[in-house]
Amino acid sequence: MTSAEIAQDNRDEPLSVIIAARNEENYIGDCLRSVLAQDDRAGIVETIVAANACTDRTIEAAQAFLPDFEARGWTLKVIDVPEPGKPNALNAGDDAASSNARVYLDADIRLDPHMLGQLRQALSPDRAVYVTGTLAVTRAKSWITRQYARLWIELPFVKGGAVGAGFFAVNAAGRARWDAFPAIISDDTFARLQFTPDERVEVPARYHWPMVEGFTNLVRVRRRQDEGVRELLRLYPGIADREAKASPTRAELIGLAMRKPVPFLTYAMVHVTVRLRNSGTEWTRGR
Repeated sequence: MTSAEIAQDNRDEPLSVIIAARNEENYIGDCLRSVLAQDDRAGIVETIVAANACTDRTIEAAQAFLPDFEARGWTLKVIDVPEPGKPNALNAGDDAASSNARVYLDADIRLDPHMLGQLRQALSPDRAVYVTGTLAVTRAKSWITRQYARLWIELPFVKGGAVGAGFFAVNAAGRARWDAFPAIISDDTFARLQFTPDERVEVPARYHWPMVEGFTNLVRVRRRQDEGVRELLRLYPGIADREAKASPTRAELIGLAMRKPVPFLTYAMVHVTVRLRNSGTEWTRGR
């Protein structure tokens, strides 16, 4: 039986989509609409919004979609997680999920309509797999973020595929690679590095991922990302051996600087500024 036939047979099994949301009332609506807009190959979908320590109307905004999910024959669960921290939200979502196939989705991301159907097919093997979509960076409002993004998408890490920034899925065998999400900064990287490169799959459907706006926010988020990587290396020695994505060579950097001088300078300015100050631990979207 082919993987497509297996996926067809498994369409009656729920696919659990877990959305960690902290003060996302302005974004959760578009995210949930993109889930509802999935084509029929998505099969049965169970969506769980884990709203952690929200001080806005994220919960109410998500609950407004309950009739729409019910009309499609799908389940939407909105749970209030009082403890702050994204790992707490992810673990609460895992506890509420009924399927072993899990999709983890940030609340500010939108999915193309073919995404969940393609994920379902890619998750069908019995062996452990990690699946994500094709990353599309949303056009930023600020000039500085647009320039930064033009360089970022050319980096080997991104062009190598299966980035999984804010969006990834695992099958039952894949989810068995770790227990609860640990209380760390880089939950996405932690999950991706549970898998070797040949276990990671990127499907053609796109997911639309926004970068933070403005120089100060780019520095804050980049600083936190770097701290997250250092934390992973400190707590899980050897985990980086599974990365298998090379840093840009000197020749590649020179080539980028010549082809995209303004984006390169913007990226370099953020990179240098990050290293001028100590990192922080506060989670930020930069909004």
